[in-house]
Amino acid sequence: MKKITMIYSLALLVLISATGCTLKDGIDQDVSFLKTAVSANVNKIFDIKNDNSGKVTITLAGEGVTSFLVGFGHGTGSGATATVLPGGNTTHVYPEGSYTVSIATNDIAGNKTSTTYPLVVTYRAPENIAVTLNQSVHNLKVKAKADYAASFMVYFGDVANEAGTALATGAEISHDYATSGNYNVRVVALSGGAAKSEKTTAIVVTDPFGLPITFDNAFVSYFFGTFGDGQQFATVANPSATGLNTSAKVGKLTRGAQGWSGTYSPLNVPIDFATGKKIKVLVYNPDPALVGKKLNVELEWAVGGVPSNGVAVLKMPLTTSGAWEELVFDYSGIAGIPAGTKFTQLVLRFNDSANGAGAVIYVDNFRLTN
Repeated sequence: MKKITMIYSLALLVLISATGCTLKDGIDQDVSFLKTAVSANVNKIFDIKNDNSGKVTITLAGEGVTSFLVGFGHGTGSGATATVLPGGNTTHVYPEGSYTVSIATNDIAGNKTSTTYPLVVTYRAPENIAVTLNQSVHNLKVKAKADYAASFMVYFGDVANEAGTALATGAEISHDYATSGNYNVRVVALSGGAAKSEKTTAIVVTDPFGLPITFDNAFVSYFFGTFGDGQQFATVANPSATGLNTSAKVGKLTRGAQGWSGTYSPLNVPIDFATGKKIKVLVYNPDPALVGKKLNVELEWAVGGVPSNGVAVLKMPLTTSGAWEELVFDYSGIAGIPAGTKFTQLVLRFNDSANGAGAVIYVDNFRLTN
């Protein structure tokens, strides 16, 4: 930051007259010196704020000066000048740049003088950039703040030769990505002048979570929350990539201790009975002792036609072990569910008729059909 400081000395001229009174020794009525008095020792102070506000305070004083007329070298009309009394000051807001400030003086003898001074206003680079990103599937919302920032430009990283999107301090902007993927979000903090700073954040834009569920899309967040002691769910390698299912990844369900143990999955894309009422699931059972035990597929948080906490439950038994099989859950036979009903949460439970932890099955390729 460049700061130019020139200090004036201020001498006060005191005139004492005693018209109609007895004059003291050494005092007379000769004021002829006023005709030759000139302003002298004119100093100035440029106090430039170091906060990118562009505020410059000009403080003036001088011997024999009655007033100053300051020409800021910037602005128009009445905003381009200011009259300042000795010992006073004036403040002007400058964009970053170089200026010539003129100071005209009027002295007690009626003389006028004018002097010009260079002024350089340089903005500092913003500091302490903080970026807030809120993601929801393909949508991204961005906020930013930084010390000494006038505004921001945001580059979402999904367009070649991106022009950037303006972001005001304290505001939020929203952007929708056309496709999922890995992107770098760059936020540039602008000082209002040439100086700037930036921060880049890597993000993963995901695809919506809903049927079909295959566990193979790297850009889907397959969320299966759990309830019940010891209940677990994880995305793992296919334990038997043969027969009906040769996909690389599947879901592994480990039964909790209680019969009511299970998983829950809020869906970005609801299960819409207008497009089908059958859910088909591939299941792999590694334990012959589990043949005949039932997998529950439960649909919750319905939108339209049934209470918002309505639940549609179907149970299908495992028929084999050591090979993938397809189970079909046909909801068309459940009365009271209108065709247009949508369910926004998927729940899985296994062998809910008995307690006992540790049973493992694998599931994959959930899909809605007719």
